[in-house]
Amino acid sequence: MTAYWISTYFEIRDEAKLRAYAELAGPALTGAGGTFLARGLPAAVYEAAVEQRSVLIEFASVAAAVAAHESSAYQAALAALGDGVVRDLRIVPGV
Repeated sequence: MTAYWISTYFEIRDEAKLRAYAELAGPALTGAGGTFLARGLPAAVYEAAVEQRSVLIEFASVAAAVAAHESSAYQAALAALGDGVVRDLRIVPGV
């Protein structure tokens, strides 16, 4: 069953750290089998939504998404990011 990695950025504190993270995270996540489906600011927001950067990545399974997060390549990306953002990251099983 597929799984989705969903990141929502509440605050971007340091653009340079975010860029450094993105340079490392993109290849780490695609190399681990992830497919980027959406990323950026929303085209429209409704209800209690806030206009903030969001990222949606598809994986073959929850286990694959968790393994991608725990990989040394992604951990290096997280180290580069440091305190550069405040975000929510969750892995949700597909239906």
